Amino acid sequence: MKNKLLILLPLLYCMACQQAAKNDSPQWVSLFNGKDLSDWIVKIHHHEVGDNFGNTFRVQDSIIQVRYDQYGDFNDQFGHLYYKQPFSHYHLKFEYRFVGKWYPSAPDYTLLNSGVMFHSQDPRSMPKEQDWPISVEMQLLAGLGDGNARPTGNMCSPGTNVVYKGKLDPQHCIESSSKTYDGEQWVRGELIVLGDSLITHIINGDTVLQYSQPQIGGGVVNNYNPAIKIDGKLLSEGYIALQSEGQPVDFRNIRILDLSPRK
Repeated sequence: MKNKLLILLPLLYCMACQQAAKNDSPQWVSLFNGKDLSDWIVKIHHHEVGDNFGNTFRVQDSIIQVRYDQYGDFNDQFGHLYYKQPFSHYHLKFEYRFVGKWYPSAPDYTLLNSGVMFHSQDPRSMPKEQDWPISVEMQLLAGLGDGNARPTGNMCSPGTNVVYKGKLDPQHCIESSSKTYDGEQWVRGELIVLGDSLITHIINGDTVLQYSQPQIGGGVVNNYNPAIKIDGKLLSEGYIALQSEGQPVDFRNIRILDLSPRK
């Protein structure tokens, strides 16, 4: 009996360790409850934080919709919908599709154009007249139906810079290697963000862009609080936000996996 116990105890211990490790492993978490925007914060240019002007961001059929049917002149009212807490190391998955007609008084570059911002400043730190958040953007584009390539999953850098191919890249946007996807179809996007280290963009399962060392710097952002924009400061965490800039777009199945380093 004693010999059997000597054999069984290590096995039971190993099984218990495996179960504990399984229970402690990170799990996918939905950022969107499918019913309302209670976990999200709105900030739209020319408006105070929390003012969802024109019901820009709304929920229907478990989809976050971005719409402009209650706007007059667009008036550069670029908007962003921020999840309520910042993240550092994570794997983000979401689906998006462009729908309907582009709002005609929006800037023409916003045609079939949206994005997911990350490592963003807190929206509550943005003055009313700040146009874009200091952040990094996974830019989302659709084909224009003209037969020309228009990749999606690009990187744009409002108030930031990144290291690309071994050097600090001054381009505001870096094009990905993705295919061109026309509007009115769901496209799967993924971001793997490792703090201030490696960033990976994935579209429909294909890795389309990688870069590293996101940091504050560069231009594009206007009317920010100078105390926030500390050029050269590495960005190791920040808020995730969905963009509105003139093109109706839908988002769904927004999930995150925590990849924070564990002891």
